[in-house]
Amino acid sequence: MNKKILFLTLRVFSVAGGIERVCRIAGKALYEFSDGPDADYNVYSMYGKSSDVNVQYFPAENFHGFAINKPSYTISSFKKGIKSDIVILSHINLLLIGFLIKVFSPKTKLVLIAHGIEVWIILPGWKKNMLKKTDCILAVSNYTKEKMIALNHLDPEKITVLNNCLDPFLPKPGNDKKDENLMKKYGLSENDTVLATLSRFSITEKYKGYDEVIKVIHLLSQDYPNLKYLLIGKYDAEEKNRINQLIEESNLANAVIFAGYIPDEELASHYNLADIFIMPSKKEGFGIAFIEAMYYGKPVIAGNKDGSVDALLNGKLGLLVNPDSEEEISQALRKIISNRQQYLPNHQLLMQHFSYEVYKNNLKQTIALL
Repeated sequence: MNKKILFLTLRVFSVAGGIERVCRIAGKALYEFSDGPDADYNVYSMYGKSSDVNVQYFPAENFHGFAINKPSYTISSFKKGIKSDIVILSHINLLLIGFLIKVFSPKTKLVLIAHGIEVWIILPGWKKNMLKKTDCILAVSNYTKEKMIALNHLDPEKITVLNNCLDPFLPKPGNDKKDENLMKKYGLSENDTVLATLSRFSITEKYKGYDEVIKVIHLLSQDYPNLKYLLIGKYDAEEKNRINQLIEESNLANAVIFAGYIPDEELASHYNLADIFIMPSKKEGFGIAFIEAMYYGKPVIAGNKDGSVDALLNGKLGLLVNPDSEEEISQALRKIISNRQQYLPNHQLLMQHFSYEVYKNNLKQTIALL
């Protein structure tokens, strides 16, 4: 694609969150189809440093970190943006810069990636007017698209659904045998049925559904005394204390285990510990963890009220439940525990929709139409 493309981000490599993962993958895809004698491709990161770059995704010379120097980032982005054919914003918090670029260079095509809760709000009039200046909005799920239309009366034709995908550098699925060292570390045995949730556990983001899972494990404990629940991901002290109180009230001190933050290279072995991946969230923009868990062959239970529906292909890849219903969550767990083989995800179907190559082709087609 013989275009000058500028990809504006907040963070790419310095944090391991879902949006940052999307930025890395989108950055790689954009680089791979940015070619031609006049092509020019750059990724600008407001909070990252240039030394953060992981050259697996794209070369170091294409990445520019501004280390929280917001004035420099803004000026540099504006100068580069007005000389670009396409400017892609990784987050709505960058909309002002994109709007200024569009005002001074109307021919520059402006694209916004819309993830989840950051765009599920009624925007103030000035911001809504800025948003309408974009040429294309890439919503990561149908749910995000529908919420943006309903809340801000945006033109549906301007919003394209581009589901997130699997990281092309995820370790390949291999031996299903659970890591003995990790089993010992977390006090797990071969007789345990291990449930897992991968998330950030924050006092300000209590919508992932792990409270309900803990309550359901308590309800099922007599029938399934070997249920264990692994909470994987970074947590803040306040939220951990709150969850610990719930664990104590539910008499599950030996059943719920905090794994804490896990580096990317250990994710595969931790997914492999799980017999069932469960996250009945209510505010998931898409849910990369779902497709990762399915990539490693894990039956999945997700909520039916957010972008998780896209990740599970409307229930074709896993079980969707009302995240507010302990009864539905309980029934879903009983179904999988009684016949786990029946609920293993269809790997071929998963890759047909969420592989990196499919994502790259879809992104390329969308950008080519601008």
